[in-house]
Amino acid sequence: MKIKVNQASLEVEVSGDGNKPALLLWNGAGCSLRMWDEVILLLKNNFRTIAFDVRGVGQSLPSEDSTLYNFEQYAEDVNLILNELEEKQVHIWSMAWGTRAAIAYCSLFPERVISAVLSDASIDAADTEAQKAGAREAVTKQLALGISKFNKPEGWNVHQDNTSMVSAMTAISKFDLSKVLEKLTMPVMVMTGNHDPNLTSSKKLVERLSNAKLVELKNVGHGSILQRPDLTTKEFLEFHKSL
Repeated sequence: MKIKVNQASLEVEVSGDGNKPALLLWNGAGCSLRMWDEVILLLKNNFRTIAFDVRGVGQSLPSEDSTLYNFEQYAEDVNLILNELEEKQVHIWSMAWGTRAAIAYCSLFPERVISAVLSDASIDAADTEAQKAGAREAVTKQLALGISKFNKPEGWNVHQDNTSMVSAMTAISKFDLSKVLEKLTMPVMVMTGNHDPNLTSSKKLVERLSNAKLVELKNVGHGSILQRPDLTTKEFLEFHKSL
């Protein structure tokens, strides 16, 4: 479905039983909501999933005003989505770039967040080359252990407009996440692979959050949800059993 927001229109996909807990899914950088396809199938008996593309990403329309590519606006957009779906509160699962957006949302509207899972989380500068190298090393180890490589969902990185997608990603430079971490008092799980350079930042993040735990995924690199939807979903469900 398309949901109109301030000077844009967002692609939103809702799956699962409306009586189940609501789970909002934040995409990684350069990803569309299609990145969650495998995970959504695995969660269909447990959650009502809400996947969406931020303005300018995937099948969402670009913002008419380029200054609206910021986390505050994305948070307002999410609230409009939740209001449209009549969801007062949600659980959140995010990956990589999406963890930054999710942290911002949790700090701005903590009353709407029940819990948050932050995969491949970092609030420091990204080392994309190290991320790619770590992911390759992880896949090599998985194959050596007899773990079959997962195919990425069709359309996981397809966008109507690649220029607006890149503009949408610049929101990370306009919000100082380090100054809002104390506002995240809900249960948080940070889940990062041991071949992901983001693990160093993930550990520091957990130390600063008041109600967080770290799960270190063995033989997993950056882009963990795309790389191991089975393992990440298993850990996600284990975390929710503990709530």
